[in-house]
Amino acid sequence: MSVDVVTGKTEPYTHTQAVVQSNYGLSEQDKNATASPNGKWVAFTRSNDLFARELVTGREIQFTRDGSADIYSGYAAWLYYEEILGRASHYQAFWWSPDSRHIAFLHFDESQVPLFPIFHAEGQHGSLEQRHYPEAGDQNPRVRVGIVGLEGKAPVWADFNDTDDQYFGKPLWIPDGSSLWVSWMPRRQNDLKIFAVDPEKGIKREIYDEKQLTWVELGSSRSIEFLASGQGFIIKSDQSGWSQLYLHRMDGQLINPITQGRFTVTSLTDVDETGGWVYFQARKENSARLDFYRVRLNGKDLTRLSFGDFSHDAISLSPHARYFISTYSNLHEPPRMALLDSRGKKIRDLADSKAMAFADYALPRTELVRVKSRDSLFDLPLIITYPVPFDPGRKYPVLFSVYGGPDAGTVYDRWNRGWLVAQWWAQEGLIQVSMDNRSSGHFGKEGMNYIFRRLGKYEIEDYMDGAKWLRSQPFVDSTKICITGGSFGGYITCMALTYGAGVFTQGIANYPVTDWALYDTHYTERYMDLPSENPEGYRITSPQNYVNQYRGLIRINHGSIDDNVHAQNSIQLINKLEDLDKDFEFMIYPGERHGWRGLKAVHSRNENAQFIYQHLLQKPMPQAFWE
Repeated sequence: MSVDVVTGKTEPYTHTQAVVQSNYGLSEQDKNATASPNGKWVAFTRSNDLFARELVTGREIQFTRDGSADIYSGYAAWLYYEEILGRASHYQAFWWSPDSRHIAFLHFDESQVPLFPIFHAEGQHGSLEQRHYPEAGDQNPRVRVGIVGLEGKAPVWADFNDTDDQYFGKPLWIPDGSSLWVSWMPRRQNDLKIFAVDPEKGIKREIYDEKQLTWVELGSSRSIEFLASGQGFIIKSDQSGWSQLYLHRMDGQLINPITQGRFTVTSLTDVDETGGWVYFQARKENSARLDFYRVRLNGKDLTRLSFGDFSHDAISLSPHARYFISTYSNLHEPPRMALLDSRGKKIRDLADSKAMAFADYALPRTELVRVKSRDSLFDLPLIITYPVPFDPGRKYPVLFSVYGGPDAGTVYDRWNRGWLVAQWWAQEGLIQVSMDNRSSGHFGKEGMNYIFRRLGKYEIEDYMDGAKWLRSQPFVDSTKICITGGSFGGYITCMALTYGAGVFTQGIANYPVTDWALYDTHYTERYMDLPSENPEGYRITSPQNYVNQYRGLIRINHGSIDDNVHAQNSIQLINKLEDLDKDFEFMIYPGERHGWRGLKAVHSRNENAQFIYQHLLQKPMPQAFWE
């Protein structure tokens, strides 16, 4: 185990990390060891300062010297780790230039960011973990963009005012290493600018500017593709109301849109400049399916290359874009693989996961339907998995599984990778339902814009409309409509048993947000603005303010040291439930963060199943489930 030098919290120190550190001659204290592109150096952080070591000689360069419990270079503040750089970064906030001459890094000062206390109950006296965590409206970390060279001189600071209330995305080096592109936006998150920064002088030049009335997603290396010729770049933007591709010159001037329409481009696969083609995946024919396309750089000759009523989820394009392999499926057909040419002609089938005995199994019937929203603006996608066997003359309980966060849909016409669990519940006589709301991505940014300044209101009403449609079906037991989800899905579950009480009858909420004022600045304010600017929005979207409407039964699960959605959320909600003498269940998982693994995960699975057996199926949980 290793100790986080920022917070003192204990973090798992994996075998892979240990091997990497050891191979470079580094210790456990040195974090995120990353080799230079030329293989001659390794950069890392130690005690929140940035270092590099020459691998042949072992010579070290220390680039920064102000690292402390509040100030760190190349090691991310929690807010950036969670919301901007991503958990896969392992807190790394430095990046080598392609020519191995420079390292870009982010410098954080969290001295003004509130500390949130997280109590560890182990031992006789327990211990307290203090973590800088800005809740909505709080002071954010002050951030600077620095660039250092291997000659060991003082950092060059990019020409931004570090006292501004602002966010920076993950910096991106252009291919020749001569410029660092930095995404920037104000705290309001409605204006994205990209600047080219001179690594020697820190002078910045604006390349791109995008404003929206609601919010703009913070750009990163995932949304920009440089042309190999060095003559331009492609950026993905939803400024039209739908995520599309745009071609720009390197000075930022727009050349032309590459794609246009009321559909979502999900990813850019490749650019064939010689042939003049752009290859990409999109949800165009059906918002619940992924297809593969090509279009000319000038935006002409858009062609679907994938085939059939399938979701083509994994695409592997050959060098020179002459062939591609697609892995595809739908709700009824397990994944298959096929080889196709660049015009979409199938050359041969490569693999099929459907075994010879597939037809011998009594698999549950699954279908995707669309339910009209109460304002009649959206046909909301909903997947139903029926019991096995299914008797339309019977009435069955319903388990309604949701996530519900913005642009985070879960309803797709693809093979259910969790079909073994689905099969179990189908055989036990449970109708299983998953559904997406208007902000899920099925309806582009147009749909997402509805939730601005009222995060959760339209979403829960969409789910209520889905549940009301289910209640109208003759085979549904309207006294047993259980909803479950984790994180944002836990929040939706809490809203369902309070704001939506009477529609949903039971719920299992895992690590839920119960008031957006308790969640972090970057995520919350993107959709809600500051609490001082939108007090009514914060009030009407908190399940804590609808506890007097609560009825039915909710089970709430939370990890005691959750560093993302603090247990404070559940505690405040159950405090109000207790004061109103409401019946509910609560389970805390000591020493667990946002979710749980190992023995706690086994316990949680079994206890949640026990809830379903008791309140929906109304029969004992079989011993086979425990095993």
